[in-house]
Amino acid sequence: MRTKHTLSLSIIAALAGATPLASMAVEDKPEGFIEGSTLNVLARNFYFNRDDRKGQSSPTGNGYSEAWAQGLIGKFESGFTQGTVGFGLDAFAMYGLKLDSGTGRSGGKGSFGMLPVDSDNRPEDDYSKLGGAVKMRLFDTVVRVGDVFPKTPVVHYGDSRLLPESFRGVTVENTSLEGLSLQGGRLHAMSQPTNSSMRDGFATFYAGNVNSPWVGYFGGDYQLNPNVSLSLYSSRLKDAWDQYYFGTAANYPLTEEVSVFGGFNYYNAQDEGKKLLGELNNNIWSAKLGVKVGAHQLALSHQRNNGNNDFDYLRQSDSIFLDNSIQYSDFNSPKERSWALRYDLDMQTLGIPGLSFMTRYGKGTGADYSNANSVYMRRDALGDPLTDQRRWERDIEAKYVFQGGTLKDLSVRIRQATVRSSAFESDLEEFRLIMEYPLAIL
Repeated sequence: MRTKHTLSLSIIAALAGATPLASMAVEDKPEGFIEGSTLNVLARNFYFNRDDRKGQSSPTGNGYSEAWAQGLIGKFESGFTQGTVGFGLDAFAMYGLKLDSGTGRSGGKGSFGMLPVDSDNRPEDDYSKLGGAVKMRLFDTVVRVGDVFPKTPVVHYGDSRLLPESFRGVTVENTSLEGLSLQGGRLHAMSQPTNSSMRDGFATFYAGNVNSPWVGYFGGDYQLNPNVSLSLYSSRLKDAWDQYYFGTAANYPLTEEVSVFGGFNYYNAQDEGKKLLGELNNNIWSAKLGVKVGAHQLALSHQRNNGNNDFDYLRQSDSIFLDNSIQYSDFNSPKERSWALRYDLDMQTLGIPGLSFMTRYGKGTGADYSNANSVYMRRDALGDPLTDQRRWERDIEAKYVFQGGTLKDLSVRIRQATVRSSAFESDLEEFRLIMEYPLAIL
């Protein structure tokens, strides 16, 4: 059955005489609508298996979710017309094809999120997305109107499933000052990775659907010097929350082979307007310190949520820049404290370019829902708020990028996670196999 649906990599490589994307030289885009245009296609083959040992996190009720699918993600970005004010167009077409899944293992409409499903949890055979945005450039400012992919700590599109998430609205970016990048936007809809619609309402990871008319954000990143960067952002999910973020990252070389690095991330969330998610006054932070020696990198991080509720963020997005937000767990429950140790190995310096390895272990303790509001409250079988909850997660990841030949730039990544917890989360085993082949058509 798999032979019937497998998309041959050799066929992909031959499309339109395409050139592997990573092999293109990095150059400034030429001036002009046509001259500055690019057309890229990413072929993504994704196998995802999640075994919920307690079954509580599986919408299908059997504790098991599995899907195998092929995605094609095409993106066109024009240059700008010449003149003081330049105009352009960004557009995309995405297609997802089910290779293997079924009603009893589709993952329903939960966090598994691989394929769209009907009311009987039957996965669709295929689905697609079409969208675009017009853009305007004035000096060092670019405005986009339409379907956009923001990248900030408070609103960041997600790309951890077959097809990426997107938002619809207006964004502005400015780079007038050296070292400073400013971003802002007001978005009135989003598109989940499993939906063809570009006009979905907003949803959060822990509270679900939110009847909010828009989300807005503003902030910037500043490169203080070659070793230190700073970030400051705020966002408002109308009638739900105001979020504020501060982050900093540092990297100091000690010798040619040795460097130390670290970082700090802080979020504060307050209820806003109609308080659709209840009363909020959360602050959560993480700090990281590590050392890199040649091919080896080791980092230790600590994270604390001092609030009474889960620290929430937009569903399936990457809008959580916390060090202990890892493959499955976010370690963001009320009063939860967590530690994580991560090891990375880059095999290039050991004579195997393209091969990398990562493993990490995180442990959280002290999660306490005694003072959580009604939206985020979690209770035990007797109806009492859960207290003294704990969990741990172990992740293993290996990735190889082909360096030459017919398969040049094809990447193969294996991700495995093991999670064990007390009553408030599921025990699970998770495995992902992701193959990606980037192509530059123009």
